[in-house]
Amino acid sequence: MQIREQLEEIVNQAIAAAIAEGALALDEVPAAALERPRDPENGDWASTVAMRSAKLAHANPRDIAQAIVAHLPENDVVKSAEIAGPGFINFRLTEQALQGVVARVREERGDYGRGEVADGPKNVNLEYISANPTGPMHVGHGRWAALGDSMARVMRHAGYDVYEEFYVNDHGTQMDVFGNSIAVRYMQELGHDAEMPEECYGGAYVTDIARGIIEREGNKYEGLSDDERRLAFREIGMHEMLGNQRTLLEKFGTTFDKWFSERDLYVEDADGETAVSRALAAMDAKGYVYEKDDATWFASSEFGDDKDRVLIKANGELTYFTSDMAYHYNKVQRGFDHLIDLWGADHHGYIKRCEAMMEAWGYTGLLEVVLGQLVNLLRDGEPVRMSKRTGEMVTFEELVDEVGVDATRFLMLSRSSDQAVDFDIEVAKKQDSTNPVYYVQYAHARICSILRKAAGDDSAADELARRVVPEGVDLSVLTHGSELALMRKMDDFGELIALAARDRAPYRLTHYAQELASLFHQFYTNCHIIGEEQAVQDARLALADATRILLALTLDLLGVSAPERM
Repeated sequence: MQIREQLEEIVNQAIAAAIAEGALALDEVPAAALERPRDPENGDWASTVAMRSAKLAHANPRDIAQAIVAHLPENDVVKSAEIAGPGFINFRLTEQALQGVVARVREERGDYGRGEVADGPKNVNLEYISANPTGPMHVGHGRWAALGDSMARVMRHAGYDVYEEFYVNDHGTQMDVFGNSIAVRYMQELGHDAEMPEECYGGAYVTDIARGIIEREGNKYEGLSDDERRLAFREIGMHEMLGNQRTLLEKFGTTFDKWFSERDLYVEDADGETAVSRALAAMDAKGYVYEKDDATWFASSEFGDDKDRVLIKANGELTYFTSDMAYHYNKVQRGFDHLIDLWGADHHGYIKRCEAMMEAWGYTGLLEVVLGQLVNLLRDGEPVRMSKRTGEMVTFEELVDEVGVDATRFLMLSRSSDQAVDFDIEVAKKQDSTNPVYYVQYAHARICSILRKAAGDDSAADELARRVVPEGVDLSVLTHGSELALMRKMDDFGELIALAARDRAPYRLTHYAQELASLFHQFYTNCHIIGEEQAVQDARLALADATRILLALTLDLLGVSAPERM
């Protein structure tokens, strides 16, 4: 049980006792209402329950606070309780309570801070990246990859059941344009006077695909008609791009439970129905589909959208929105009770129509859209716009190849999704304290080095910790200010996970990791470990080991490695 939970129980017992004795005129025990004081000098925790209960109790908040403090039961958690201001109750924790955090981290290890979702949706479909398979992923896709993957990890740790999904946009006009672009480059490489149309994909990668086809299959497609060649190259190009995406994302540590093909929305089932037709029928049954100007419309303006949206054009062509509508309906039919879509900020204008379609079906509030701002790529503080190798945009793959997975992920996650990230390539490559991921990883590696020194060999850290820290180690000697500060930060972890999951904010873990690393470095500077009297050395090794475990767990939830040597 976390210290906060223990303290809540103690406050609740005090309130119940005060009510039972007639010191408080309340019909039931209110919530303990604990929060962190803004100024750490005021204590470890503060309760606002007295002020929140004043009207119900018909009493002065300070008098209520006094009654609660007077009825606090004997416990090993509260060192002191002081009444401040209009009725705050400020609690200071016992050293014993903080020392218990060390034992708990070492016992629970990767399960430390794991929670349960008390109420609200638990079965979540999280869809992110969903890059078109028509070209290489850009740096922004890298941010969505880091953000979505870490969000899923944190939410799972908090107790959610998260299903990760990548929507493959492999249907529609853009695929035909892509296939035609490859076909033109293919014919040009074979010496034909073929002209690239105005609507095309003109990147060098298209020529590379065409050359690859020639290297593998020669002029096999030269004699086909333009339409046959376009269709063939559409499939070849799509599979090559999709394969590149899978390979890069696996390298980046981002995997999906499902890669959902847009084409599947148009496949007929045994009843001759498709996902698209079923979604349209469900919307029509609600009375929000109508015909106008030979087109089929969705009455999205009835749900706050600025205008109605076309589903089927006058020429019979379905709009992109129709596919998106069918896809979201499909998600609901698969049994998810909450949908999270991670989109780039440039899709902001698309949100209202998607919320409208969910509301029309009767699924109000089921869809949540998280917008991610873009990445400003820098090199020594100067904007980077073009790749030195290709002369075109810097791709996600090139960035990972230059700075590595760990630095890319950590820096992509260093700010809230609604803020742009200034990603300096040269900072990401530095191996010093100015690079935040290096700073955190170095703290972990330093602890592993301490354990090796204590044990006198080079075994893995987990094995070393089992040997150098006695079972049932006495932690009561951990009373130095640096030790207490480190333990307080460890105790914050459970609440951090719950809030980061609730707010879809994994960036908070990057800040936490840096703070925990900083407090460890301060502890290591102020408190010698190896060579102290045995009881002190054992306890400090346990504290260092708990820090190592928690640093590794935090980094893992960010998708970043925790090296034992650097």
